Amino acid sequence: MNKVNWCLHQKKGIELIEPNDNLSDNYLKEARQTLLRVQENKDKWDIIMGYYACYNAFYSLLMKAGVKCEIHDCTLELIKLIKGFDENDYTFISNLKDLRTHVQYYLKDEVLKDILPLKNFIWKCTKIRQTLDAQRLRRLINDQKK
Repeated sequence: MNKVNWCLHQKKGIELIEPNDNLSDNYLKEARQTLLRVQENKDKWDIIMGYYACYNAFYSLLMKAGVKCEIHDCTLELIKLIKGFDENDYTFISNLKDLRTHVQYYLKDEVLKDILPLKNFIWKCTKIRQTLDAQRLRRLINDQKK
């Protein structure tokens, strides 16, 4: 069974809802504000905030398309269905999520070494959001149901 299909059948997993441009705008705004805080910080919290900045930028796309998901692994899996993202983007945000988990829950002593990949990912989300084919994404998600 593929992961998106599995996510569609989970409580708080992938769900199609009404598209919401307002919420989409707010998620992107939150991502940008969080990124500014990361630039001022120099400790483990910058990894945590950096992950959420990227996650919120990506989630803004989902809100624009009317896709809700509260399971982060499932949310990130949707990157593979959106035109403009590639395997490197998926690997980047997945690795950042893992690093965030290690720092936040296992108290690993890590700091963010480079903020540029965060900026690039958020910028990419912003660009993709401008031309996002919401209907295509919704169709691809529906096609995953079995």
